Amino acid sequence: MNVLRLLFSAFALLVLASCAQTPTEMSYFPEGDGDKKGAYLWPPLPEVPRYRYTGQLLGEQNFGPAERSAPGIGETVFRWIVGLGAGFRSDPRVLVRPQSGMVDVNGRIIVTDVGRGALFVFDPQQGKLFIWDSADQGAAFSAPIGVAAGFGGEILVADADLHRVVRLSSDGRPLGSFGADSLLRPTGLARDRGTGRVYVSDTRAHDIKVFDDKGLLINRIGRRGSAVGEFNAPTHISLVKDGLYVTDTLNARVQIFSRDGRPLKIIGKRGLYVGNLTRPKGVTVDNDGNVYVVESYYDHLLVFSQEGEFLLPIGGTGPEIGQFYLPAGAWFDDRGRLFVADMYNGRVVMFQYLGG
Repeated sequence: MNVLRLLFSAFALLVLASCAQTPTEMSYFPEGDGDKKGAYLWPPLPEVPRYRYTGQLLGEQNFGPAERSAPGIGETVFRWIVGLGAGFRSDPRVLVRPQSGMVDVNGRIIVTDVGRGALFVFDPQQGKLFIWDSADQGAAFSAPIGVAAGFGGEILVADADLHRVVRLSSDGRPLGSFGADSLLRPTGLARDRGTGRVYVSDTRAHDIKVFDDKGLLINRIGRRGSAVGEFNAPTHISLVKDGLYVTDTLNARVQIFSRDGRPLKIIGKRGLYVGNLTRPKGVTVDNDGNVYVVESYYDHLLVFSQEGEFLLPIGGTGPEIGQFYLPAGAWFDDRGRLFVADMYNGRVVMFQYLGG
């Protein structure tokens, strides 16, 4: 009996030692994708390229071998001893249906995933992937869509099915929520760092609700309709220096507002040609004022000038680089990297904006 205990302890130590090995690097070109680095440009040569493919995020494939290595003999025997046997498996830590995301001050790429009901946190500094699935009051996330940086390092998450905005600490601990008494189906999310106002697109209520940092509802922008300043199922939003950009999805347009809710401009129109909109979703803006709209129905990322002139498409239906399958959100970081949540391909595709 003592010998069996010693063997059991030895195998347990082997497993613990194996588990302690964590990846030290994060790759943006998983599974041999590195040969594609710099190979994809938009527009292609000999025109002057404005965007370059810089990788994709899939999940644990973006990390070192220790993250996804097969179990060694010690761990295999240990599993047999404790009765796990051949039936043992761990769920793969991969994106399922990514929706939107952000890059925080520490360089972590935080992606919402409605298929997994969780946030995926890609941390290139630590070389680790974290998955946060706990919302508030003991509930798990159900349909996390919008995500934004909150006050004091908090992370704000709009969960459409929980009808609230969840507050998380910088390490993913639930801190409470707000909006449950006023939000019907929150989707897009943005926060004004200067005023502390939190903008939430409420798709089912057809408006934008504005909260303060304490979660108090202080304003509503818009109502159901098709006139200027009205919405039909708004989804994703983006807040930049010159205003609030709202994807007015079922009106097939993007509306731009001042931060106090005054309509300023409309970009895009309904149509069947590349450059027209049918089911726009994600929206974001680069440092030069160009506007990026995800046309989810026809699987394109469309680029417009700040005046609303159509400039360039990237996309087409498929799984290859430069193609999408029902894409959703889009966002920039402060390094000029453009991220697109390619929902039904289960990935986030990255581009570098080259300027011009």
